[in-house]
Amino acid sequence: MSTPMATERLDANLQGSPTDQTTYRRMIGWFMYLTASRPDIAFATFVCARYQARPTVKHLKEVKRIFRYLRKSYNMGLWYLKDSGFELIAYLDADHAGCKDDCKSTSGGLQFLGVKLMSWSSKKQDCTAMSTAKAEYVSLSACCAQVIWMRTQLLDYGFKYNRILMYFDSKSAISISCNPVQHSKTKHIDIRYHFIKEHVERGTVEIYFVRTEYQLADLFTKALPKERFEYLVHPMGMRCMTPTQLESLTKLSS
Repeated sequence: MSTPMATERLDANLQGSPTDQTTYRRMIGWFMYLTASRPDIAFATFVCARYQARPTVKHLKEVKRIFRYLRKSYNMGLWYLKDSGFELIAYLDADHAGCKDDCKSTSGGLQFLGVKLMSWSSKKQDCTAMSTAKAEYVSLSACCAQVIWMRTQLLDYGFKYNRILMYFDSKSAISISCNPVQHSKTKHIDIRYHFIKEHVERGTVEIYFVRTEYQLADLFTKALPKERFEYLVHPMGMRCMTPTQLESLTKLSS
């Protein structure tokens, strides 16, 4: 496999001849549908979706790269093991000023129940982060909101979580979240993002530092080299679903 889109071309403000908007939007719609079961194309799809208002031939070329990737990996899918635990775990990341059009950052996150991937997202932040720490803190708050919502839903099924593990690769954002005192470095951050401190104090969530090379959410914030992309796809639970592989996976999980 290879990355769906070239690293250097993802967020560039590509200028060129306009292409048919209806066709472009239809292709994006197909990809949006596929992201429900193909998290590996989520970031590339959401970046291409930003240009639906005025797509150009160059944008269309990048969309076709995703099609070529899917043609080569059509048999890939999420595989859920049974009896693999039921802990609620989250990974999150942020790419500061990753969008070259408006310098806004991208937040990415994924949530697991045990080793089963249940939810994932790749979204451009609605505010312009003045620093890397702010971009990461905003991403941390967004992921916290998602796991708290999942925690509430799971209560209806008799599961109660008081220590939701969240893995992040930013020590500065973790320090801000664990510090109950507001100081000058956080005054510029919108108050709506500070609710995470309350959940940290209560013990609802626990934030742990993870080294960047093991940060699974990297796949949802930026384009990656082929080797790095392939390395992260496997821990998410994606497997080759050929008949031979399915037989092998079934024996392993039985």
